[in-house]
Amino acid sequence: MYQALPYKTWHATNLFPASPPLNNLFTSSSNRTVAKRRDNTNMKNLVDENAVIIFGRRGCCMSHVVRRLLLGLGVNPTVYDVDEQDEQSVFDELNKMSPTGNGVNNCPVTFPTVFIGGRWFGDLDRIIATHITGELTPILKDAGALWL
Repeated sequence: MYQALPYKTWHATNLFPASPPLNNLFTSSSNRTVAKRRDNTNMKNLVDENAVIIFGRRGCCMSHVVRRLLLGLGVNPTVYDVDEQDEQSVFDELNKMSPTGNGVNNCPVTFPTVFIGGRWFGDLDRIIATHITGELTPILKDAGALWL
């Protein structure tokens, strides 16, 4: 019989190299664009350069749900997998880019969070709610993530 592995024992180091090449910020693995963090990477540049980017914890099932929903609509989002040791620094940088961006703890940014068209859009709840109401597709078209 198979035994389930706890989250802490599973490491994605087999999927991605531990240290990315200095000249390559993005890698593509099985039709998935994954943003890799370098020390001099500015989160604002990542958000501005991608029509849709998902920030989520590495191995998070909710990030996978958001990605699959967007793929189903015809969008190929960039996924930024946040490692456990980088989580607080990434969270602080994302808080500064949110609408209430003063870096205070009451900021609504949670993982997974989605930026569309260079602006913070929301988390899983907002993505699903706008998809159900039919408002997500026009927003993605305006951002340039959908061509049709």
